[in-house]
This record gives sequence, C-alpha cells and structure tokens, in this order.
Amino acid sequence: MNTTKKTRVALVTGGSAGLGLALCRALAARGWDVVTDGRSEEKFKEADLPPEVTVVIGDLTDTDHRAELVAQVERRGRLDLLVHNASTLGPLPMRPLADVDFPDLMHVWRTNIGGPLVLTSALLPWLREADGVLLSISSDAAVEHYGTWGLYGASKAALDHVTLTWAAETGLRAYAVDPGDMRTAMQQDAFPGEDISDRPLPATVVPRLLALLDARPESGRYRAADLAEADG
Repeated sequence: MNTTKKTRVALVTGGSAGLGLALCRALAARGWDVVTDGRSEEKFKEADLPPEVTVVIGDLTDTDHRAELVAQVERRGRLDLLVHNASTLGPLPMRPLADVDFPDLMHVWRTNIGGPLVLTSALLPWLREADGVLLSISSDAAVEHYGTWGLYGASKAALDHVTLTWAAETGLRAYAVDPGDMRTAMQQDAFPGEDISDRPLPATVVPRLLALLDARPESGRYRAADLAEADG
C-alpha cells in the first residue's frame, strides 16, 4: 500500500440528507475529497452536493455496494476519515420492545452495526496507513432508556462499543459522538405529527465535529454539545 495522494479523503455514509449531508458539504469546503453513499438517487439530486463529493448509490448492508465504497477508496490511495452516519430507526411507528420481532431486530442491526463493522474491517488498512480517524454518529438513546427507542438505542450502544474497541485494538483515534436532537427527517419520523422546528439544524452540529477532528483528543464517547466549535 502506497499513500501518495496529498488531498485528505473522507468516506461519510448516509450523505443524502441531515447531518451526513451537512458534514459532506463542510469537508468539501475545507478541501477534502469526499465519498458518500445513500439509497436514494432522488435525494442526492435534491441535495446538490459540490463536485468534490462523489456519490455512490446503494445500501450499506449490500456486499456489492460496500465493495464499491472500498474501490472508491482504493482509487484514491488513502483514507483519512471514515464516518458511520447512515442508520435506521427501524419499523415505523416506533414501538415497545414487546412488539418487536426478529426481522425488525435484524433490519436495524444490519444497518446500524453490521454494515459499519464490516466496512471498517475492509477499510482498516487505509485508515491505519493515513493515521486516520473513525467517527461514529451515536445517540443519547445509546445510554438513556426511552420507551419505543429500545431497538435503535441498543444498536447505537453496540456501535459505540465496536467503535471504541477498534481504537483499543488498532491505536487509531475513534470517536462515538452524540449529536443531540436535530431538525431532520429521521427526527420527524420518530415524532410523527409533532412540531420539531425548535430543534437545531444539522449544520449547527458540524463545526463541533470539525473541532473534534482538528483536536484529535483521546478516543472516547463525546456529546457534541460539550465540544467547542471549529474556527473557519
């Protein structure tokens, strides 16, 4: 493996909307070469991402799609940042654990923990070569216990654990970050019919993520609200 490309490279899953989209735009504005993915080509058309962002349409749980993401990294010859942002709430409307069945569990687990785990394994050599950063978007539901959020919260707790285990096993900087409530389509799905206009927009969280990437503190679980904002 020979990392010769000087431009920093990031792979951000789930970049068609919400926090993933805002982060892709911010990294591109900073001069990063960004690769992102998502299931909806139509959403990406609406997103109108800058040319520095390469879009790969597909589902993270699909083997061929993950192979294409790996191929995108291989073409660039380096990977400085891997962001696990893509996730699912599971069946809607959200329901208590007593009403959840095995297919529901498998769907959430494959998307929120299985895909990220296998993708990280495949990209680990590139991250290690570049002394890169692994960043997983978590949730307060990973550590708190809210009715109907059990399935999603358990998957995020598992993602936190796997992310920080990668740090322990590899020495890479790895962060699980709770971004807090945001005004996103996923948040609206979780609270159908409710007014969520009081939630901050995802773009307000991005400067705090950038500050974390700039500072590169010890690996761990962080709350975006506790992080300073990046300059510029």
